[in-house]
Amino acid sequence: MKNFTTLLFALVTTSLFVACGEKGDETESLKKEALKQYAKVVLTSYEDSYNTALVLKQAIDAFVANPTDAGFQACKDAWFACRVPYNQTDAFRFYGGPIDDADGPEGLLNAWPLDESFVDYVQGNATGGYINAVGQPISKQALIAQNEVAGETAIFTGYHAIEFLLWGQDQSTSGPGARPYTDYVTGGGGTAANQDRRGQFLKAAADLLLDNLTQLLDEWHPDAAYPQEFLNSNTANASMGLVFTGLKEFTKAELAGERMEVAVQTKDQEDEHSCFSDNTTNDLKMNFLGVKNSYFGTYKKVDGTTISGSSFNDLAEEIDPAKAEAVRAAFLDAEAKLNAIPAPFDQTIVNNPAPVNAAVDALNTLSDLLVEIGHAVGAEF
Repeated sequence: MKNFTTLLFALVTTSLFVACGEKGDETESLKKEALKQYAKVVLTSYEDSYNTALVLKQAIDAFVANPTDAGFQACKDAWFACRVPYNQTDAFRFYGGPIDDADGPEGLLNAWPLDESFVDYVQGNATGGYINAVGQPISKQALIAQNEVAGETAIFTGYHAIEFLLWGQDQSTSGPGARPYTDYVTGGGGTAANQDRRGQFLKAAADLLLDNLTQLLDEWHPDAAYPQEFLNSNTANASMGLVFTGLKEFTKAELAGERMEVAVQTKDQEDEHSCFSDNTTNDLKMNFLGVKNSYFGTYKKVDGTTISGSSFNDLAEEIDPAKAEAVRAAFLDAEAKLNAIPAPFDQTIVNNPAPVNAAVDALNTLSDLLVEIGHAVGAEF
């Protein structure tokens, strides 16, 4: 009887060890699949960002060659369209990845706030800015050389430099800037001096945008060094630590903090993300969607198709269902509060900041819960 009891104990113990081993293998496999899907979301987001920026460049080239009001509107429409995918990529920042490592192009792509007086004429100074500094070279290399040299608001490149060149200063309480297309008309009938240099600047900024997005595409290509290391089977917990660090920092410090709370505190139009085009509320929604994409492993492409796969949410469900549910609820709450912020943002921060403050609080809660779930799934922060 004693031998039978001993044998039964041994069999039960062995079964438990096998079951635990299989469970552990499944968890590790899910981690790898979630990271692989994250990398796919990143790459696809940058592909859409490049393709829409190419449309913007083509619209700008056509407009500068033949400035018309319709061509100018086409440039603006293309700028709005390319901001949809790129704003979602901001969730891939703040962990030393290709976008903001030592040679990352983030500062050339999306730096803000932009002091427009460094670039072109402004109210009260009709001959100000680099465009009106006749004799100074205008090229991609020249814009890079000038970018942020005179200070962090001396921005000469990226989406917001292009935005200013398309809309001009926003002096309206109900709409965006109203730069006329005739600022680019040469040979008579043009407004504002140095129309040819303004066109050269706009084209160079659009060309540089594509160069910088190409760099990100190359560095996230599946055969490139970074994703190979990122997806290494021996570094799953460390790679998850990078992802969750980025989501935490972007959600709280950048999105809730720099892009929303600072603007509420200063009530300064210059502190909103897209202050020339009044696109800020859309920026914020797309920024948040990027966080959501990263966690849930999904991305809706600009052509309407959706990619999806194993996700950190799936991993969280496997390890701690209660915490996973809390994170999902926080995502829903933050999304609802962001959608409730009225446009234009520059008037909301002055006249009705309560919805912005509510969204800030919801994003801070979400950030804290992302840290908790990150630790729960084994992310090494």
